[in-house]
Amino acid sequence: MIRINQIKLNPNQNETSLEKIICDLLNIKAENLVSWHICKKSIDARKNEIFYVYSVNVKVKDQKKLLSKIKNKNIHEIQIPLDIQSGHYRHEKRPIIVGSGPTGIFCALTLAKSGARPLILERGKKIEDRITDVDIFWKEGLLNTESNIQFGEGGAGTFSDGKLNTLIRDKEGRGKFVLQEMVKAGAPKEILYLNKPHIGTDRLRAVIINLRNTIESYGGEFSFSDKVIQIESNQNVISSVITTKGKYYSDVVIFAIGHSARDTFHMLNQHIKIIPKPFSVGVRIEHPRKMIDFSQYGSTVDRYNLPSADYKMVHHCSNGRSVYTFCMCPGGIVTGASSEEKGIVTNGMSYYARDGENSNSAVLVSVTPNDFGLDHPLSGVAFQRSLEHKAYLVGGENYNAPVQLYKDFKNGKPSTEFGEIRPTYQPGVTLSNLHNCLPDYVVNSLIEGIEVFGRKIKGFDRGDAIITGVETRSSSPVRLQRDESSMMSNLPGLYVAGEGSGYAGGIVSSAIEGIKVAEIIIGGVGK
Repeated sequence: MIRINQIKLNPNQNETSLEKIICDLLNIKAENLVSWHICKKSIDARKNEIFYVYSVNVKVKDQKKLLSKIKNKNIHEIQIPLDIQSGHYRHEKRPIIVGSGPTGIFCALTLAKSGARPLILERGKKIEDRITDVDIFWKEGLLNTESNIQFGEGGAGTFSDGKLNTLIRDKEGRGKFVLQEMVKAGAPKEILYLNKPHIGTDRLRAVIINLRNTIESYGGEFSFSDKVIQIESNQNVISSVITTKGKYYSDVVIFAIGHSARDTFHMLNQHIKIIPKPFSVGVRIEHPRKMIDFSQYGSTVDRYNLPSADYKMVHHCSNGRSVYTFCMCPGGIVTGASSEEKGIVTNGMSYYARDGENSNSAVLVSVTPNDFGLDHPLSGVAFQRSLEHKAYLVGGENYNAPVQLYKDFKNGKPSTEFGEIRPTYQPGVTLSNLHNCLPDYVVNSLIEGIEVFGRKIKGFDRGDAIITGVETRSSSPVRLQRDESSMMSNLPGLYVAGEGSGYAGGIVSSAIEGIKVAEIIIGGVGK
């Protein structure tokens, strides 16, 4: 196909005008244009001018002859990756997948299409019941430690902004396959071409149900509220998993667990090699959505119906640490994401419309095993847990989150009243001093970073910005070690993949991990 980049339209132009622009750029008549589609769409808001910028894929008659005459550097030939093809599963026993987040779902989908009839074990509940438990926690502060934002069908990303962009290289086209399957399951088609696609927590929930139905139609089986508590091996090969419901036998087991499966980490540490890994901790910060929109789009924001603006910033601090914004939620809310008793965990979430009063993001500081204070594979877990418990105590020991105005956070004194901005955190908040929840080096890094970010986005460092603590689950605190060519741990037959295992971050990259491990199993690599 032919790729044409850098086609600009102002927000008032209709996308139907792209066809004429394509013909003009290629100097062809409309009857020579076989087909075209948008493959990328982004916003250029520089210099206080707003444009939508498109890349399109085009099929034309006599393509080679046409390309020989083209001198425009924004027009070139491309190769389209082949669709993901499933082979035929050759093992005697059906594979077991532990976890039904993006890694588990797309591993199961790929295996199911190969005839494997995978069994997916999920410690939490299916999405319909999980939503009820999360709502109860947000409204009443009653935490179900096995059904919450962290645990249950769809994984932690189900209650998020539903971002579907990824920074990993994907020449094989697995990421495209993930998005295509999500569209088949009900996601909006625009995720196939938007530069920063998102699906929103509301639409993502329905997509997950439809993906489950597809897997089941191929012979896959889900067992919910079924937590793996131990594994067994025979002649140094995994032979079974023991769960809260019974025992399942297989010599092909994929652990696709989330980054909060701390008890599972502890169990696996008895059988496979685990090491602590760096991650990040910090807070959530909230600003008025319209302020962020104006800062990013300029004075033209009121003239056009533009999507809620996002941002992504990083700063390298004077103390050698990095501070950065993470999981930005335009027009979103801050949510309680606890999974253990007596611990506060924050997260961000947006609905598809992204039309809430506030926009929020995590502001995080890098930490390493040197900060954890223990020489143990699970030292990062202990570090996270200590911060979460401090936040629980400071917040009032009722799952209210401690919050503070930025001006008070900067000056190290507790806040006593809100300004213009109101917190969105559920279940509730307590005006506090977040210095009592975080190490000094994290506090100092956050202040330095927010001050710098305030020079990039006007108002980011405003005094009444709401700081909510603590954000500790940005990524897994451990890495389950594996052979990269086989994705297998040191226990033969036990594969590890995805975010909880320390090898991905985000919905799409996690899903790609699931596809890759399924392809290896189907192909027999490592067996």
